[in-house]
Amino acid sequence: MAKSGKGPKGKKITFNVAKNCIKITFDGRKRLDLSKMGITTFPKCILRLSDIDELDLSRNLIKKIPDSIAKFQNLRWLDLHSNYIDKLPESIGQMTSLLYLNVSNNRLTSSGLPVELNQLKNIRTVNLGLNHLDSVPTTLGALKELHEVGLHDNLLSNIPHSIAKLPKLKKLNTKRNPFPQPQASEAFIDSIKRLDNLYLVEAKDLCASCLKKCQQAREKLNKIKNMVMGTPRKAIFSSLVSPNSTAKEHQDDWR
Repeated sequence: MAKSGKGPKGKKITFNVAKNCIKITFDGRKRLDLSKMGITTFPKCILRLSDIDELDLSRNLIKKIPDSIAKFQNLRWLDLHSNYIDKLPESIGQMTSLLYLNVSNNRLTSSGLPVELNQLKNIRTVNLGLNHLDSVPTTLGALKELHEVGLHDNLLSNIPHSIAKLPKLKKLNTKRNPFPQPQASEAFIDSIKRLDNLYLVEAKDLCASCLKKCQQAREKLNKIKNMVMGTPRKAIFSSLVSPNSTAKEHQDDWR
């Protein structure tokens, strides 16, 4: 039997143990759930279960993901959050069936994200939050099917425009990053204002001058709104005090 990391009380993660951890999801997918088992190394024995649809190795002590993970060609859902991973393998780009990838709460740096991520053409959700990223690879902008991107709690000073312009992006979480300005430039704001759920900087984080500008803009908007709401409808055609002479003479006909 192939052996790998240890689980609770020194239990070995063998092929049989892994096989018994397979669950069927509500939509009929096969999920291998090895979360919270104290695994310290990627269990190579699970490569024999390469036909699974979902793999959960979250909340363990794993430091390295091997290139062999690409054998999971049918994998649609991969959860590696809350481990000690500092680098993703280049082979992850071969897992083109992936729709969901969660590697949050690890030790990933910008150099630990391979360029090959741009090959995940079908992926819809990527969570890179709670890591040590000081920049985001612009190659993520090639993932046109992305709906959600998590970049919160990192060391980012800016967000690439290529990500903000993703055509199907609905949610972008950039909270708790050391942005030098309230949130990049006006051009950046314009490119992402269409998002349904965008996390921007809070008022308490704005400098005095920027906060004043925001307040003035809001006051101006409210003033315009009040003017529109308070203007009588008949004033729109104030110049038309009475029907002209021709219309008055023939009003019985056109009525």
